[in-house]
Amino acid sequence: MRAFTGLVLALLVLPLAAIVPLSFTSSELLSLPIPGWSVRWYGEVLTDPRWLEAARTSLLLGVLTVLIAVPLGTLAALGLRFGRVPGGGGVRRGVIAVVLAPVVAPSVITGLAMYLAFAQVGLTSTMTGLVVAHVVLCAPYGFTAVLAGLQGFDASLLLAARGLGASPAGAVRRVLLPILAPAVGAGAVFAFAISFDELVITMFLAGPEQRTLPRQMYAGLRETISPALAAAAVLLAGASVGLLGVWRMVQRRA
Repeated sequence: MRAFTGLVLALLVLPLAAIVPLSFTSSELLSLPIPGWSVRWYGEVLTDPRWLEAARTSLLLGVLTVLIAVPLGTLAALGLRFGRVPGGGGVRRGVIAVVLAPVVAPSVITGLAMYLAFAQVGLTSTMTGLVVAHVVLCAPYGFTAVLAGLQGFDASLLLAARGLGASPAGAVRRVLLPILAPAVGAGAVFAFAISFDELVITMFLAGPEQRTLPRQMYAGLRETISPALAAAAVLLAGASVGLLGVWRMVQRRA
């Protein structure tokens, strides 16, 4: 089983590893074998105003999305777990299906529907519209992570805390939230990663001056295929590994 798992991981990761040497090429073209080694493309990504502005937009959008989507997903999961839902399990499954609809639906359909709706209220080509769209797309990840964390939660712990004199808010703050911290952290990591990587919905809603990193990379593919794209991809992969490390730290601390 370990050998099979290692083989599957290798098949997934090794094709991505090809971009690492391409990001260090001294050539103007994306070709292997590389003629020489250079870090010029990393310098271009880290100093070009277009790349820097795209990075700032992606970071701001990702942070705002997490700050809104994760609390919404957490509250929805808590309401579904502890609230009184009329109709029993069938209604609960229906609620889950509705919440997960933005994840299941193709991005093109979701983006087109958001564009038609947002155009009616003037939210296209605005940061507010992008944040709302990313929150709709990312809130289900916080919802599913917290809902999974609640599966093994013993509700009698809250009753015990109340019996020992804790207020309802105190029981939630001192008992429930520490137990759910890994799930909330996982939802935040996934929400940020999805928001940071989203392209299709951003293409529908963003204005000409609103370029995220995925949109900048897509524009680079259309205009000129430069090794700077490989350098940006390596930096994004490193950021993803860093996010996974933060998630593990949150789990261990919790």
